[in-house]
Amino acid sequence: MLVYILKRAGFNLGVMLVVVTLTFFLMHLLPGDPFMSQRLNPEIKANLYAKHGLDQPVARQYLDYLSALARFDLGESLKYPGRTVNEIIAESFPVSAAVGILALVLALVLGVTLGVLAGVWQSRWPDRLILAFSTLGLSIPNFALGAGLVYLFALKLKIFPVAMLEKPIDLVLPVLTLAAWPAAVITRLIRTEMIEVLKRDYIIAAMVRGLDPARVILRHALPNALPAVIHYSGPLAATLLTGSFIVEKIFALPGLGQYYITSIGNRDYNLVAGITIFYTFVLLVATFLTDLLAFSMNPQLRYRNGS
Repeated sequence: MLVYILKRAGFNLGVMLVVVTLTFFLMHLLPGDPFMSQRLNPEIKANLYAKHGLDQPVARQYLDYLSALARFDLGESLKYPGRTVNEIIAESFPVSAAVGILALVLALVLGVTLGVLAGVWQSRWPDRLILAFSTLGLSIPNFALGAGLVYLFALKLKIFPVAMLEKPIDLVLPVLTLAAWPAAVITRLIRTEMIEVLKRDYIIAAMVRGLDPARVILRHALPNALPAVIHYSGPLAATLLTGSFIVEKIFALPGLGQYYITSIGNRDYNLVAGITIFYTFVLLVATFLTDLLAFSMNPQLRYRNGS
């Protein structure tokens, strides 16, 4: 286990370095600069360049950025004077995390429940109905689903507000929109795994011995179908926790997605790089934890690693 952790830690550090490098240089290759939308005289623009170190060669800027990053300093935003990238992330991440956690829980509960039912009732009408709904969930884009929910429940039925975040009830439509696609994916994953597990000899033997079918499914079949979902949950959790850009835009949520979209258009190098690095870090940590959980649950993986 220790060898596995050390290998993954070294791999993750390498991935972070590649992401930092690519993000830094790609942003500097874009045409324009952070101050192109402002009419500034040359002296003021030169002072701003000097203040943020943009007058230095790109290689020097890159080394300075790595040095600051080693101190967990993501720099100062170029479009929000007086605000650091660390402060912006600390302020906006809780909003994205609140929506993401609720969407993740809803997707897991719906996906696992419907997947088990579809796997147990394979080729029967409940299975066909669940597959139809999961196909809809995979086919309808987030922006179309969000707009449809707003039209039906906010404009027509007036049950929920159109947008903004003032009360907990305002999270219902964003969470439903964000959870639809992953719930459909998890449903199909669990269904496929359950169909495979239910064909194994020890499950058939337990059924023949007259054990309670619900107990066999929940205690013996389901745990062997979960590792696939656990592996998928790592990247999914990172994506949902750091914010869905489209969903936050539709419902005007002050999360990371809003800042990320505007920072790209504004050429805010530090903010784009900071949010990208933060997203990558969350993704790697979530993936590592879920892989570690699957590793500990599966004796075959432990045996192969030891060999």
